[in-house]
Amino acid sequence: MANNYFSFKQFTVYHDKCAFKVGTDGVLLGAYADVSGAKNILDIGTGSGLIALMLAQRCGAEIKAIEPDSDSYVQASGNIKMSKWSDRIKVFNTTLQDYDPGTLRFDLVVSNPPFFRNSLINPDPQKALARHGISLTAEELLSGVAGLMTEEAKFQVIMPYAEGIVLVAEAQQYGLYCNKMLKIRPLPTSEIKRLILTFSRTRSEMHGSFLTIEHGKRHEFTEEYRKLTKDFYLKF
Repeated sequence: MANNYFSFKQFTVYHDKCAFKVGTDGVLLGAYADVSGAKNILDIGTGSGLIALMLAQRCGAEIKAIEPDSDSYVQASGNIKMSKWSDRIKVFNTTLQDYDPGTLRFDLVVSNPPFFRNSLINPDPQKALARHGISLTAEELLSGVAGLMTEEAKFQVIMPYAEGIVLVAEAQQYGLYCNKMLKIRPLPTSEIKRLILTFSRTRSEMHGSFLTIEHGKRHEFTEEYRKLTKDFYLKF
Protein backbone atom coordinates (compact mmCIF):
# COMPACT_ATOMS: atom_id res chain seq x y z
CA MET A 1 0.00 0.00 0.00
CA ALA A 2 1.33 3.44 -0.90
CA ASN A 3 2.17 5.84 1.91
CA ASN A 4 -0.41 8.50 2.69
CA TYR A 5 2.38 11.04 3.01
CA PHE A 6 5.56 12.19 1.26
CA SER A 7 8.57 13.33 3.28
CA PHE A 8 10.84 16.08 2.02
CA LYS A 9 13.98 17.44 3.68
CA GLN A 10 12.24 20.20 5.60
CA PHE A 11 8.55 19.25 5.60
CA THR A 12 6.07 16.40 5.18
CA VAL A 13 3.03 16.40 2.92
CA TYR A 14 0.03 14.18 3.65
CA HIS A 15 -1.99 13.64 0.50
CA ASP A 16 -4.38 10.72 1.05
CA LYS A 17 -7.46 13.00 1.00
CA CYS A 18 -6.36 14.98 -2.04
CA ALA A 19 -7.64 14.40 -5.56
CA PHE A 20 -4.08 13.97 -6.78
CA LYS A 21 -1.00 12.94 -4.86
CA VAL A 22 2.39 14.59 -4.63
CA GLY A 23 3.90 14.28 -8.10
CA THR A 24 6.74 15.40 -10.31
CA ASP A 25 4.76 18.29 -11.85
CA GLY A 26 4.28 20.03 -8.53
CA VAL A 27 7.86 19.44 -7.44
CA LEU A 28 9.18 20.83 -10.72
CA LEU A 29 7.15 24.02 -10.50
CA GLY A 30 7.90 24.50 -6.81
CA ALA A 31 11.64 24.13 -7.41
CA TYR A 32 11.78 26.14 -10.66
CA ALA A 33 9.49 29.11 -9.95
CA ASP A 34 11.27 32.46 -9.90
CA VAL A 35 10.94 33.72 -6.32
CA SER A 36 13.54 36.46 -6.69
CA GLY A 37 12.18 39.64 -5.15
CA ALA A 38 8.79 38.09 -4.43
CA LYS A 39 6.94 39.56 -1.47
CA ASN A 40 3.42 38.28 -2.12
CA ILE A 41 2.79 34.95 -3.87
CA LEU A 42 -0.47 33.34 -4.94
CA ASP A 43 -0.71 29.55 -5.45
CA ILE A 44 -3.82 28.68 -7.46
CA GLY A 45 -5.17 25.18 -6.80
CA THR A 46 -2.74 24.29 -4.03
CA GLY A 47 -3.99 20.72 -3.59
CA SER A 48 -1.92 19.26 -0.75
CA GLY A 49 -0.09 22.55 -0.26
CA LEU A 50 3.10 21.17 -1.82
CA ILE A 51 4.03 24.13 -4.05
CA ALA A 52 3.19 26.71 -1.36
CA LEU A 53 5.45 24.87 1.09
CA MET A 54 8.29 24.62 -1.42
CA LEU A 55 8.10 28.33 -2.17
CA ALA A 56 8.01 29.17 1.54
CA GLN A 57 11.19 27.14 1.99
CA ARG A 58 12.86 29.04 -0.84
CA CYS A 59 11.97 32.62 0.10
CA GLY A 60 10.51 34.90 2.76
CA ALA A 61 7.37 35.93 0.89
CA GLU A 62 3.83 35.96 2.22
CA ILE A 63 1.93 33.20 0.42
CA LYS A 64 -1.77 32.84 -0.25
CA ALA A 65 -2.95 29.42 -1.45
CA ILE A 66 -6.46 28.78 -2.77
CA GLU A 67 -8.11 25.37 -3.13
CA PRO A 68 -11.77 24.78 -4.07
CA ASP A 69 -11.94 21.08 -3.10
CA SER A 70 -12.89 20.88 0.58
CA ASP A 71 -10.99 17.65 1.37
CA SER A 72 -7.81 18.95 -0.28
CA TYR A 73 -8.23 22.27 1.52
CA VAL A 74 -8.42 20.56 4.90
CA GLN A 75 -5.36 18.47 4.14
CA ALA A 76 -3.36 21.42 2.80
CA SER A 77 -4.24 23.41 5.91
CA GLY A 78 -2.99 20.57 8.11
CA ASN A 79 0.24 20.19 6.15
CA ILE A 80 0.94 23.91 6.38
CA LYS A 81 0.05 24.05 10.08
CA MET A 82 2.68 21.34 10.73
CA SER A 83 5.36 23.24 8.84
CA LYS A 84 7.79 25.89 10.08
CA TRP A 85 6.24 28.45 7.71
CA SER A 86 2.63 28.36 8.94
CA ASP A 87 2.81 32.05 9.84
CA ARG A 88 3.51 33.00 6.20
CA ILE A 89 1.10 30.69 4.32
CA LYS A 90 -2.66 31.19 4.39
CA VAL A 91 -5.02 28.73 2.71
CA PHE A 92 -8.47 29.64 1.44
CA ASN A 93 -11.24 27.20 0.50
CA THR A 94 -12.39 29.02 -2.60
CA THR A 95 -12.26 29.05 -6.38
CA LEU A 96 -10.16 31.52 -8.30
CA GLN A 97 -13.38 32.98 -9.67
CA ASP A 98 -14.62 33.78 -6.14
CA TYR A 99 -11.29 34.71 -4.54
CA ASP A 100 -11.15 38.33 -3.38
CA PRO A 101 -7.88 39.51 -1.77
CA GLY A 102 -9.11 43.10 -1.56
CA THR A 103 -6.48 45.53 -2.76
CA LEU A 104 -3.64 43.02 -2.50
CA ARG A 105 -1.86 42.18 -5.75
CA PHE A 106 0.79 39.50 -6.26
CA ASP A 107 4.26 39.72 -7.75
CA LEU A 108 4.36 35.96 -8.38
CA VAL A 109 1.43 33.71 -9.28
CA VAL A 110 1.92 29.96 -9.72
CA SER A 111 -0.42 27.16 -10.69
CA ASN A 112 -0.47 23.47 -11.52
CA PRO A 113 -3.98 23.78 -13.00
CA PRO A 114 -6.65 21.51 -14.46
CA PHE A 115 -5.59 20.90 -18.04
CA PHE A 116 -7.17 17.97 -19.87
CA ARG A 117 -9.49 19.89 -22.17
CA ASN A 118 -10.63 17.19 -24.57
CA SER A 119 -9.87 13.92 -22.83
CA LEU A 120 -12.40 11.52 -21.34
CA ILE A 121 -13.76 12.75 -18.02
CA ASN A 122 -12.40 10.84 -15.01
CA PRO A 123 -15.22 8.86 -13.33
CA ASP A 124 -13.96 10.05 -9.93
CA PRO A 125 -15.70 13.45 -9.46
CA GLN A 126 -12.89 14.82 -7.27
CA LYS A 127 -10.25 13.93 -9.85
CA ALA A 128 -12.41 15.16 -12.71
CA LEU A 129 -12.72 18.59 -11.10
CA ALA A 130 -8.98 18.69 -10.41
CA ARG A 131 -7.83 17.68 -13.88
CA HIS A 132 -10.38 18.39 -16.58
CA GLY A 133 -10.96 22.12 -16.49
CA ILE A 134 -14.50 21.68 -15.19
CA SER A 135 -14.04 24.04 -12.25
CA LEU A 136 -11.47 26.33 -13.90
CA THR A 137 -11.20 26.90 -17.64
CA ALA A 138 -8.08 28.28 -19.28
CA GLU A 139 -9.92 31.52 -19.98
CA GLU A 140 -10.99 31.87 -16.34
CA LEU A 141 -7.45 31.11 -15.19
CA LEU A 142 -5.91 33.75 -17.44
CA SER A 143 -8.55 36.37 -16.69
CA GLY A 144 -8.26 35.79 -12.95
CA VAL A 145 -4.47 35.87 -12.95
CA ALA A 146 -4.33 39.05 -15.03
CA GLY A 147 -6.53 40.80 -12.49
CA LEU A 148 -4.42 39.75 -9.51
CA MET A 149 -0.89 40.51 -10.78
CA THR A 150 1.16 43.61 -10.11
CA GLU A 151 2.54 45.35 -13.20
CA GLU A 152 5.96 43.70 -12.79
CA ALA A 153 4.64 40.27 -11.74
CA LYS A 154 5.35 36.86 -13.19
CA PHE A 155 2.83 34.07 -13.75
CA GLN A 156 4.34 30.57 -13.91
CA VAL A 157 2.37 27.47 -14.77
CA ILE A 158 3.12 23.82 -15.61
CA MET A 159 1.09 22.24 -18.41
CA PRO A 160 1.16 19.30 -20.81
CA TYR A 161 2.88 20.28 -24.07
CA ALA A 162 -0.17 20.63 -26.33
CA GLU A 163 -2.28 22.52 -23.78
CA GLY A 164 0.68 24.76 -22.92
CA ILE A 165 1.20 25.83 -26.53
CA VAL A 166 -2.48 26.79 -26.75
CA LEU A 167 -2.24 28.70 -23.47
CA VAL A 168 0.65 30.79 -24.81
CA ALA A 169 -1.54 31.98 -27.68
CA GLU A 170 -4.64 32.52 -25.53
CA ALA A 171 -2.75 34.48 -22.87
CA GLN A 172 -2.05 37.36 -25.24
CA GLN A 173 -5.76 38.21 -25.23
CA TYR A 174 -5.35 39.01 -21.52
CA GLY A 175 -2.17 41.04 -21.89
CA LEU A 176 0.08 38.20 -20.73
CA TYR A 177 3.11 37.20 -22.81
CA CYS A 178 5.22 34.08 -22.50
CA ASN A 179 8.87 35.08 -22.34
CA LYS A 180 10.31 31.86 -20.96
CA MET A 181 9.52 28.21 -21.74
CA LEU A 182 11.09 25.21 -20.01
CA LYS A 183 10.53 22.07 -22.09
CA ILE A 184 10.51 18.91 -19.97
CA ARG A 185 10.98 15.34 -21.17
CA PRO A 186 11.07 12.19 -19.01
CA LEU A 187 13.97 10.58 -20.92
CA PRO A 188 16.54 11.81 -23.46
CA THR A 189 14.66 9.98 -26.23
CA SER A 190 11.18 11.07 -25.11
CA GLU A 191 8.96 13.70 -26.65
CA ILE A 192 8.42 16.85 -24.61
CA LYS A 193 5.69 16.05 -22.09
CA ARG A 194 5.44 19.17 -19.94
CA LEU A 195 6.09 22.89 -20.22
CA ILE A 196 6.76 25.38 -17.47
CA LEU A 197 5.67 28.70 -18.90
CA THR A 198 6.62 32.11 -17.54
CA PHE A 199 4.29 34.99 -18.41
CA SER A 200 4.54 38.71 -17.75
CA ARG A 201 2.80 41.86 -18.95
CA THR A 202 5.85 42.75 -21.04
CA ARG A 203 6.21 41.32 -24.54
CA SER A 204 9.77 40.13 -25.25
CA GLU A 205 11.60 37.46 -27.19
CA MET A 206 10.88 34.05 -25.67
CA HIS A 207 13.77 32.14 -24.11
CA GLY A 208 13.51 28.35 -24.39
CA SER A 209 15.40 25.65 -22.47
CA PHE A 210 15.20 21.91 -21.84
CA LEU A 211 15.14 19.67 -18.78
CA THR A 212 15.43 15.87 -18.90
CA ILE A 213 14.35 14.03 -15.75
CA GLU A 214 15.91 10.55 -16.07
CA HIS A 215 18.85 9.10 -17.98
CA GLY A 216 17.18 5.97 -19.30
CA LYS A 217 16.25 3.77 -16.37
CA ARG A 218 13.67 4.46 -13.68
CA HIS A 219 15.08 6.53 -10.81
CA GLU A 220 18.39 7.18 -12.57
CA PHE A 221 17.97 10.94 -12.47
CA THR A 222 19.92 13.43 -14.53
CA GLU A 223 22.31 15.83 -12.86
CA GLU A 224 20.19 18.81 -13.96
CA TYR A 225 17.09 17.37 -12.28
CA ARG A 226 19.04 16.54 -9.13
CA LYS A 227 20.46 20.05 -9.00
CA LEU A 228 17.00 21.60 -9.39
CA THR A 229 15.37 19.49 -6.65
CA LYS A 230 18.28 18.76 -4.28
CA ASP A 231 16.97 21.06 -1.54
CA PHE A 232 13.77 19.00 -1.28
CA TYR A 233 14.18 15.29 -2.04
CA LEU A 234 15.60 13.25 0.82
CA LYS A 235 17.59 11.03 -1.55
CA PHE A 236 19.38 13.86 -3.36
